[in-house]
Amino acid sequence: MDKARLGAELKKIFPAERVLTGNLELKLYSYDSSFMARFQSFVPDAVVLPQSTEEVSAVLRLACAHSIPVVPRGAGSGETCGCLATRGGIVLDLSAWDTIEEVDTENMQVFVRPGVVHYKLNEHLAGHGLFFPPDPGSTRMCTIGGMVANNSSGLRAVKYGATEQYVLGLEVVLPDGQVINTGGVGCRALKNVSGLNLTKLFVGSEGILGVITKVRLRVWPRPKARGIAMAVFSELDQAPATVLDVYQSGILPSGIEILDSSAIQAINLYKPEINLPAAEAILIFEVDGNPASVEWEGRQIAEIAGRRAASVEWATNPQRMADLWRGRSVVAIAAARLRADGSRIFAGEDISVPLNRVTESLRRIKELSRQFGVTVVNYGHIGDGNIHTAPVINLESPEEVASANGLVDAIHRLAIELGGSTTGEHGVGAVRNQYTLAEHGEAATIMKRVKKALDPCNIMNPGKLLAPEGDQGSV
Repeated sequence: MDKARLGAELKKIFPAERVLTGNLELKLYSYDSSFMARFQSFVPDAVVLPQSTEEVSAVLRLACAHSIPVVPRGAGSGETCGCLATRGGIVLDLSAWDTIEEVDTENMQVFVRPGVVHYKLNEHLAGHGLFFPPDPGSTRMCTIGGMVANNSSGLRAVKYGATEQYVLGLEVVLPDGQVINTGGVGCRALKNVSGLNLTKLFVGSEGILGVITKVRLRVWPRPKARGIAMAVFSELDQAPATVLDVYQSGILPSGIEILDSSAIQAINLYKPEINLPAAEAILIFEVDGNPASVEWEGRQIAEIAGRRAASVEWATNPQRMADLWRGRSVVAIAAARLRADGSRIFAGEDISVPLNRVTESLRRIKELSRQFGVTVVNYGHIGDGNIHTAPVINLESPEEVASANGLVDAIHRLAIELGGSTTGEHGVGAVRNQYTLAEHGEAATIMKRVKKALDPCNIMNPGKLLAPEGDQGSV
């Protein structure tokens, strides 16, 4: 079907103002935050803005009949080309479908449409004394639909886990246009083990199995108090060791973050007033709960960390907590300050390794940085072994771009070698699917069978998540 006819067919489903076919309009949907999208243009053939499940179903029936690729898109904040039309077709822009339909306070759950922005949901829930715990760094732009599709987590995953732990049920439109409800039709129970857990199948499926049009989320009471501890280390290996010490004490912080020496330097260049102490590493612990337990756990963490750290500070004063947290909050932007001509790229940025291999992974990433001649800033969620690497290069230099690609490949292969994963929370998309077979072995074949069973025409977000054809998965 040519573009003109496609546009005409879509206007039979949507009002004309919710069908975008102009060159400039389509160009706006050709990129996300990924490194790949800086160098390749993925312009869709059309964009539609659904406002109902019936509209989504109609689009998929049309696409299925004519084998047209369909790509669901939230805010476009991802880093994997996951929401890009890498094979053309129709982009479903779900970002404006942002209704919070109901907050069921008695059953501690909320019903939302996919375009609801994370922080706006928590602002709304705060009025009910509740919150949705997963806490991605992109909170002010990422959507709930995108979080479910990628199984996002974030800064507080140590205690609260990932999105999958909170999804009680979904409304999903399958590739042929059929609408199903997972988690039980009309169910509001918090526990349900009847039937296969199809909810878990769709969480983290990155849009390759269908379109999520409604989400039933479990939410929790808001903690009454918080506290922050910052520990400064003169030796890198003492930081991961301290994390294990805290766990072995029986304390489970809500979050544990790490900044390495390059991250500390970048933050101080970006915001000199933050003035982090020069060190090999800094750990930031957050605890939450009732005031008495927060104070006790914080003092315990400070005492435990003090056995290995050069210095430790514990704070419950809101302003001081904000000061201690500020460096972590700006590091993703600050990384580029290590070079006057540098840009931070989002590639190889989300590996996950076993807790007892964190020190080794950080040291070897530094070795790879030297080997490829690429500056790398390291930070992330050390509490669950999720390391965010931030390569900094001159994007105008073909040699540096090539070196960065080599570095990123080496970082991904390192993660697998250490018994980890190429991605802890950002997803696979089109930038990490070449490692799927190496990570999952024969299970990768089963993933393809599931995809084929639900989407025999391969219209749903093709070329994402699954191992490319012919990939033997060597490491």
